Amino acid sequence: MKKVLVTGGSGFIGTNLIAGLLEEKCEVLNVDKVAPRDENQQPYWAQADILDYTKLEAILKKFSPDVIVHLAAVTDLDGKTAEYYKANTEGTTNIIKIAATLPAVRRVLFTSSMYVCQPGYIPKDYDEYKPHTPYGQSKVDGELLVKNSPKQHYDWVIIRPTSIWGPWFGIPYIDFFKVVYQGQYYDFGSTCTKTYGYVENAVYQLKKLIEATDVHGKTFYIGDQPPIPIAEWANEISKSMGKGAIKKIPYFAIKMAALGGDILTKLGIKFPMTSFRLANMQTDNILPLEPLYAIAGPVPVDRLTGVKKTIDWLRKYKGYKV
Repeated sequence: MKKVLVTGGSGFIGTNLIAGLLEEKCEVLNVDKVAPRDENQQPYWAQADILDYTKLEAILKKFSPDVIVHLAAVTDLDGKTAEYYKANTEGTTNIIKIAATLPAVRRVLFTSSMYVCQPGYIPKDYDEYKPHTPYGQSKVDGELLVKNSPKQHYDWVIIRPTSIWGPWFGIPYIDFFKVVYQGQYYDFGSTCTKTYGYVENAVYQLKKLIEATDVHGKTFYIGDQPPIPIAEWANEISKSMGKGAIKKIPYFAIKMAALGGDILTKLGIKFPMTSFRLANMQTDNILPLEPLYAIAGPVPVDRLTGVKKTIDWLRKYKGYKV
């Protein structure tokens, strides 16, 4: 039976990963500073901040995992400084140092981000970076810490999740489903195509990378093929909710809404559309998944099934009436 330690297991991907590992009868420990989203996972949680080296080291040494999946991070885009994102750098350093002292560890998966490059920019290789936010820069720094660390007794793999969605998700994609549910998503004729990933498929891919051979020192994007035209996806969601096809509006209307959202955001009022989000909705971001698929093979859940499972979760946990 594998012993897998997951940092940040109370988060979105972590919650789903822990559920998947428990189904396979793995011995699992979630190390997170906050309690699990799924209360059923409470028995598998140890409270710790990854910046607290002493406490983190004691927990990891006591558990003595075979595998570490390092998901813990600050992932929002609100920060303006490196200090705001120090969990992504100092926390990664702590995992690197502690893993080196754990004789049972055979593999560590370090989670980075697709935002090591700005949306729409596809690097020529995995050592090229072009971040556009302090968050993205913190993930670049985290990758370099891993890549430049001394050779250890364990293998390491870097993963870059794409736009992952599904049960237990949070911002931004729970808001996307909410906007569609409320009938406030419109096709303005200038939307993008992106690489997304249903979370159950992401968990499947992570489990494959835990077991795969010849992956040491490699980087993989995590997500589903083919890429999704966002308006097509919104239509699938809307129809699955029983609301029919999404409505179409002129581009200038959505542009004005985004400008209004900018003003409200500056006033501290949340609004589903801003110029930043509009730009993201218009920027294609198709990421290379071929290396991952060569190892993991096709994903087990098709997109429409994922949408229906996500809607079922929204009905159960968020009160959606569908």
